[in-house]
Amino acid sequence: MARGLQDGSGGAIMPAVRLGKRIQPQLGCLASALAERGPPVAEDGVLADVDKELLAILVCPQSHASLVQVGDWLYSTDQETRRRYPIRDGIPVMLIDESETVDVEEFKRVMSNQ
Repeated sequence: MARGLQDGSGGAIMPAVRLGKRIQPQLGCLASALAERGPPVAEDGVLADVDKELLAILVCPQSHASLVQVGDWLYSTDQETRRRYPIRDGIPVMLIDESETVDVEEFKRVMSNQ
């Protein structure tokens, strides 16, 4: 049974979930933190980039290809699926049902700018 992260008194700070053979803390606290602070916005009022460390570990749930951010979208680098995933309120929505398939021309344009 996954116990989660513990504080000094043995109480759970963050519950854990089992993902494959590894245990990962749930990221539900990220959503509550964003609800309090709002989405990350740059000084010019434009939505800020997804954290580089987070982007480095996120992959397309369908093809497992790496992702690149263009505006409010994360594009899969897989040329066969050509999926893009929305970023809503600063949170990448990595659900296939919420993604879109882009046409070949848009995919080539996006990938050529990377």
